[in-house]
Amino acid sequence: MTPLRDILAEMSGAAPDEAALVEKAYEFSKKAHASHTRYSGEPYFIHPAAVAKVLAEYGMDAATIAAGLLHDTVEDGLASREEIEKEFGSDVLFLVDGVTKLGRHKYRGAERHAESLRRLLVATASDIRVLIVKLADRYHNMTTLEHVPAHKRRRIALETLEIFAPIADRLGMGKMKRDLEDLAFPYVDPDAYTHAAQVRKLKTKETEDGLAKVQKTLQKDFAKKGLTEFRTEIRMKGLWSLHQKLKRKDDDITRIHDIAALRIILPKIEDCYAALGAVHALYKPLPGEFKDYIAFPKPNGYQSLHTTVVTPDAGIVEIQIRSEDMHRRAQFGIASHMSYKQLGKNAPRSSFAGLSFAWVRSLIPSLMKVSKPAAGAGGAVSPSPAWLSELADAHSSIAGSEEFVEGLKEDFFSHRVFLFTPKGDVVDLPAQSTPIDFAYAIHSDIGNHLQGAKVNGKLVSFDTALHNGDVVDIMTRDSAHPSPKWLEECRTSLARKHIRAALGMAEPEKQRKSVFRKRTKRERK
Repeated sequence: MTPLRDILAEMSGAAPDEAALVEKAYEFSKKAHASHTRYSGEPYFIHPAAVAKVLAEYGMDAATIAAGLLHDTVEDGLASREEIEKEFGSDVLFLVDGVTKLGRHKYRGAERHAESLRRLLVATASDIRVLIVKLADRYHNMTTLEHVPAHKRRRIALETLEIFAPIADRLGMGKMKRDLEDLAFPYVDPDAYTHAAQVRKLKTKETEDGLAKVQKTLQKDFAKKGLTEFRTEIRMKGLWSLHQKLKRKDDDITRIHDIAALRIILPKIEDCYAALGAVHALYKPLPGEFKDYIAFPKPNGYQSLHTTVVTPDAGIVEIQIRSEDMHRRAQFGIASHMSYKQLGKNAPRSSFAGLSFAWVRSLIPSLMKVSKPAAGAGGAVSPSPAWLSELADAHSSIAGSEEFVEGLKEDFFSHRVFLFTPKGDVVDLPAQSTPIDFAYAIHSDIGNHLQGAKVNGKLVSFDTALHNGDVVDIMTRDSAHPSPKWLEECRTSLARKHIRAALGMAEPEKQRKSVFRKRTKRERK
């Protein structure tokens, strides 16, 4: 069982009243769950205590950690909402309400799952911390999935892979994403898991000694060039990520160069580019394998330099170069901007200077000290990232639960591309999106009056698939209006929804809905 001192130790910058709030929630939850056990037979309190420890490690504020401790007390009837609000305040109650699931038992089929997810997204659209508590809750549940009844394991693992790991990815929480994927993988496809593990183990043996020599060579060379403040580490690719890449590369391990990667972590951005020059002076880079995610961050805010080089000691190696701040964001994503460790003991909780990606800045007011709106006041809690609001809004009119979940996976949890407006603003869309999707992503009025589109300065047809880094210029005209043909040419359900509304069409029963239902039934067996 996670001791209170371990949770408090992670809250090194917490004020006395914040530590007292967490201590009070710890004792309250421990007492409330005293007579409960988990599937494993262990005391139930092990779970909320572990969730709180994860949240503390991610640097979350005291209210969020307290909510992690209390998140099952209301659902399980151990405490009333009124009691939680009286003892811990409206902020903690709001977070507990957001995380609370629909019944006492989990995963009662697609209908229950979809409605629970729908409620989660609505709550998350008001406060991002709700989703972070949910991810920590799911992470610890996955670490004990072996104790869950066998007929539930694969369904829970699939949900984790298809919904929660991609959400963590969209929030930039790389460590959480990888952990969730690798915990779920053996329950979804045991044979593929074993194969990926064997491939990674073989590659590790081949490259570990070589990478150690590369590390030493770089350290000596960097010192000669005045780069003395840096550290290196070896990163092994996650098993689920390796499995996906093996599928894309026809199971040819010789075409995969990033199973083991060397990370170089430095203090400042300018150091990163200096280090890149030093690496390329030592080792020949492979053409077309350099990616500058510092100048062009991924849609989730990830920043790093990636280069693949040929070394005499370790063969072909991927090297990732980033600053300490970039590394922290790559590991913890949005949670890194709420960290006691980053802000320091005396910094105000509203100090979020230097955030590097626009949607993080848009949710600054909602990160801390979020109060529940007063009843009848008509107010709303400050917004989270735009894409989370879209999750809650774009699919709110979808009646079928299977279609709701499938729509989420299609629009928001698929492979993504990031595109640019002529002014340099970034638009994040699913792969294979078209100018129609781009126009509606900017605004429904722009989509409804779309007349033409230019990609990288050239006129293109509306069914043109857009690619990473494309600059898309949308041309509109007041007399222009959607065509039924657009429904076949767009990629996102958000665009289809607006097109049907403009054409006065009802939402149809989609053929893929019945296909998804059949697939879901097979998975339940």
